[in-house]
Amino acid sequence: MELNEWLNHKLPEIADNLEQINRTHFINEKTIGFAGKEQVYQVLRRLRSALFPGVFEKYPIDESSINIIIGNNIRRAALELKSLIERCLINECDIKEKQQGTCSKCIERANEITIDLLEKLPKIRELLHKDIEAAYRGDPAAKSSEEILLSYPSIEALSVHRIAHELYRHNVPIIPRIMSEYAHTRTGIDIHPGASIGEYFFIDHGTGVVIGETCVIGNNVKIYQGVTLGAKSFPVDEKGNLVKGIKRHPNIEDNVVIYAGATILGGDTVIGHDSVIGGNVWLTRSVPPYSIVHNAQPSPVIKNGK
Repeated sequence: MELNEWLNHKLPEIADNLEQINRTHFINEKTIGFAGKEQVYQVLRRLRSALFPGVFEKYPIDESSINIIIGNNIRRAALELKSLIERCLINECDIKEKQQGTCSKCIERANEITIDLLEKLPKIRELLHKDIEAAYRGDPAAKSSEEILLSYPSIEALSVHRIAHELYRHNVPIIPRIMSEYAHTRTGIDIHPGASIGEYFFIDHGTGVVIGETCVIGNNVKIYQGVTLGAKSFPVDEKGNLVKGIKRHPNIEDNVVIYAGATILGGDTVIGHDSVIGGNVWLTRSVPPYSIVHNAQPSPVIKNGK
């Protein structure tokens, strides 16, 4: 059968089957009107362009136009984000008014959340400046702040996280997680938008880092590649379902360094301030301030060859 003939005769059947599968196995009405990941990515690009003019643009910008560019990016991002938040909130809403495809309370809340995020942009920018400073101080290979901003995965991931976290704080569904997974895809750094991260945070190298939802990280913390700040176990209820909304991930206090491959687990685990956690350490209990934690030194066998 020729392709054109197949398209004319068989395509409608395939389309009908796919539509039925989606309606049966997926919450279809919550995604068709959402516009998907790409619009969230576009909002992120506009907001980060406002935070760092010229860094996320496709072409060089005119320095004399920076104020206009910042304003335009914020305006366009605000309108797109408000629309996305509205749709997410309405999808989660149980109010009868939602039956007409709208909800005045959800629309009002989306407006408030969007304004709150925009008003926090200067604070987010200051936090990211401190993260860049931490990277410069913490990496002897760093030659300049510009190099860090333009090329370091730590700043790429944190510039997304600090935006996503503000939306998460407002209990915005879906959008913060899409943002965090965008950063994860681009950098290999997986930070849940719920994680609370203090000032001067630096992830050196970054690949394979995992930071869980209820993790709380203090100021001046540095971690290396392959570090996991995760959950020790997943409690279930009487029906065998996972219990959600509980503290599952560790707290890392100020001035802590965690070296490559370390795994720190548990919601009741606290790493005391000014501690150093060595590479490949496995921790499921708290350590006091000023601790140095490391594994026993391995004894490699070295054979000399001729």
